[in-house]
Amino acid sequence: MKLSLCALALNEEVALPQCLSSVAGVVDEIVVLDTGSGDRTKEIALSFGAKVYDYKWCNDFSAARNEALKYVGGDWVLVLDADEVLVPEIVPSLQQAINKETYLLINLLRFEVGAASSPYSLVSRLFRRHPGIYFARPYHALVDDSVAIILDREPHWKIGNLPGVAINHAGYQKNAIASLNKFDKARAAMESFLAAHPNDPYVCSKLGALYIEQNLFAQGIELLERGLNFIDVNADIEYELHYHLGIAYNRIQQIAKAKSHYQKAISCNVYLMLKLGAYNNLGALERATGDLSSAKTAFQTAVNIDSNFATGYYNLGLTLKAIGNLTEAVTAYKKAIAINPSYAEAYQNLGVVLLKAGLVTDSLAAFNKAISLLDEQNPVAAQQLRQGLQAMGLIK
Repeated sequence: MKLSLCALALNEEVALPQCLSSVAGVVDEIVVLDTGSGDRTKEIALSFGAKVYDYKWCNDFSAARNEALKYVGGDWVLVLDADEVLVPEIVPSLQQAINKETYLLINLLRFEVGAASSPYSLVSRLFRRHPGIYFARPYHALVDDSVAIILDREPHWKIGNLPGVAINHAGYQKNAIASLNKFDKARAAMESFLAAHPNDPYVCSKLGALYIEQNLFAQGIELLERGLNFIDVNADIEYELHYHLGIAYNRIQQIAKAKSHYQKAISCNVYLMLKLGAYNNLGALERATGDLSSAKTAFQTAVNIDSNFATGYYNLGLTLKAIGNLTEAVTAYKKAIAINPSYAEAYQNLGVVLLKAGLVTDSLAAFNKAISLLDEQNPVAAQQLRQGLQAMGLIK
């Protein structure tokens, strides 16, 4: 089976080389649709042997992705954005899956680099080249709607999932979002779609979540609640609606409602890794309201689901410290640090726990590492930690 990469790009000369390098030797064809770059994006794509086509941007990701599909010649299509890379460990499973005759679509687990509480999403980015498959919706473009139509008409097809993370995505980091005006682009595209589809649960979820991110709480909550009123059988969208309502109500200090929505999100029948955000945020609320036992359970569940969830181990450490279980707190912080060696807050809190345990030398080593990392990440916090340690007479 021949596999084609299909990608959109706009001024991506920095990110694109890593993206295209990740599929070298994996795909048989690279198709890049350039939507108006003024930098070296097209030149870089050509250097990787890509077929590059120009397209005038019309504020509609589905239209652009469907245009790119016109140029694809492979039996299967892998869709990546320039800020995404294919994880090499997934390649054997991917190749095995596309050689099965029964699959029409294979969902891929995507890791959101830099996401603290909700690090995974499930994306429909690997599918058979079929005349009935097309993208819909102007932002967060999906093929799911067209796939559902095909499955009703051609029930012999199946949808599969690959085990493990398939894509690493760096585009939701705050500096990337700000530099590329991603929020503004997303909002304009989704508001236009919402005007024509006011009760669509998917756009209610995505646009509602974006409004919450921009502190437009009334608008965001109204959309998210509206989405729940019109939800059908899509558990993934139902999970997102409850999850973002949990975030919204937490930010406006309606804690009981926030907990309720996180609990409802957890009860949804979705891919287990997707529930990490709800478990983590619920645990944080329970710790903040003094229910340390429930908080511990939530964080322990999160790290049981994903043993590489550094934030989960960090929050578990905070909870164990509050309970007074210093030995297990040290273990949790050390696990967070092993996963993320640049985790300054984990080093700082490890220092606190070690100091409480009377291990002064080890404590100072942890504090010094925290200061070293914070000097690069947050100089103000580094200076505050320095001054606090000086006031305690621990450092000069």
